[in-house]
Amino acid sequence: MIKDGKQAQTLKKMMNGGNSGSSLKVLSITSGKGGVGKTNVVANLAYSLRKKDQRVLVFDADIGLGNVDILLGLAPKFNLQHVLQGQKKIEEIIVEGPGGLNILPATSGVQELTHLDKDARLVLVEELDRISDQYDYLIFDTGAGISSNVTYFCCAAHEILVIVSTEPTSLTDAYALIKVLNQKHGQKHFRLIVNTVKSDKEAKEIYKHLSAVTDRFLDSVSINYLGHIISDPNVPKSVRQQKPFMELYPYSKVSKCVNDLSYTLLQEREKERHTTDSSKTFFWNSVFPVQ
Repeated sequence: MIKDGKQAQTLKKMMNGGNSGSSLKVLSITSGKGGVGKTNVVANLAYSLRKKDQRVLVFDADIGLGNVDILLGLAPKFNLQHVLQGQKKIEEIIVEGPGGLNILPATSGVQELTHLDKDARLVLVEELDRISDQYDYLIFDTGAGISSNVTYFCCAAHEILVIVSTEPTSLTDAYALIKVLNQKHGQKHFRLIVNTVKSDKEAKEIYKHLSAVTDRFLDSVSINYLGHIISDPNVPKSVRQQKPFMELYPYSKVSKCVNDLSYTLLQEREKERHTTDSSKTFFWNSVFPVQ
């Protein structure tokens, strides 16, 4: 897809740190298994950040099986496939979602894109690099599991946020994902969001259980508890209406949980701006070497 010279130029840009003036924060939100509400968490967390005057781009990184647009009732005319085939620039496929949120739609039902090759990844990196200074947050909504696309986007982010639910299989699969990302891709730091719980107490018990297992079997891994999202009947109602529950039910318990998460992220971001941390490189500076 790209000429060798262009690949070298892109790689040089990545190694030099891309747009070094950018304040972009890259989050990868992932899960070990499907059905834990990951995409709903992504959409509503992004909506909450946007309501706090943050410029947010959600990248539907479940490439080949994307569904963020469906969840939000959008019907994009173009998608990532058009970018990778050179038919469109990335800004031409971005669609505006609820509250001014921007969505970069993936494809659906395109098997050849479920495993991006080297050329496709370089195209993607170059395109994202070009628009990086237009956003405060880039959020990858990865697929579930341990595919090469999932590990690629997780390794590309500043922070990896793992979504689990109360189901035992959710914890087992989350551990498997963390193990792969640690042992095969060198990732050491993870943050946990526990979805569909009855209380913060229940969420912290789940966190303690997963953390104890990783502490025992994965010496170099640290998991930090980011927060919980309460089980709420307003969530399936909003899904049926194809709108964020943050928009339809802004004063509900579940919306408060998501607001708490976004406040935490913003407070941490403010602290980062006042400290010098050489490890906080831009994602395209690290994504190529780790694969």
